[in-house]
Amino acid sequence: MARIQGHPVPALFPEAGPVSVMLFGEAPGPRGADQSGIPFWGDGAGITVYRALSATGRAVVPEAAWADWNGARFKALGLAPRLIGTALSNACPACPTKDGEHFHAPSNKELLAPANLARLASELDRAAEGGSSLRVIAFGKRAEWVLGRLPGAPPFELHALPHPSAQGLLQAAPGKGKGLRLEDLRAEWEQRLQTLLNIS
Repeated sequence: MARIQGHPVPALFPEAGPVSVMLFGEAPGPRGADQSGIPFWGDGAGITVYRALSATGRAVVPEAAWADWNGARFKALGLAPRLIGTALSNACPACPTKDGEHFHAPSNKELLAPANLARLASELDRAAEGGSSLRVIAFGKRAEWVLGRLPGAPPFELHALPHPSAQGLLQAAPGKGKGLRLEDLRAEWEQRLQTLLNIS
């Protein structure tokens, strides 16, 4: 496992055109965004996000990415997605770690730091620049929690889905996932995200 770098991962916006949807994860994952420098890009949970974006015409994913979903490989090969009408970010800007080796969930203190709240509001301002209504989809309770507490952000319509990690999907499943296959939960989550992405 590569050492966690802990560098801030900037939000990813389309090269041109307005943004109608912005997705927020909880924090860059140690195998994905922390290594690739792109939100969800190479994270285990991120493959489901990009599948939904690709299926709804909101992202163009290089074919070579699907073969081995790994942030360090993506960076080494210069592979990057291209977004359409959609922006991606995280509630916490960098992969949270105390020792450079173990990931921990972002704390209230990290999420509510004035610099972080200002960053989130600024990213939402940029997404709302086109003047069209902005739909924000938060993955996980931590992302939903901090996005509901943003002073000075432009108006947006907030939707929440469970975190797409195995742990997040199992915790959110009826009966805490007993008797359910993880692949089925992932497929259902991806379908729910596609529905939210397709709302006109």
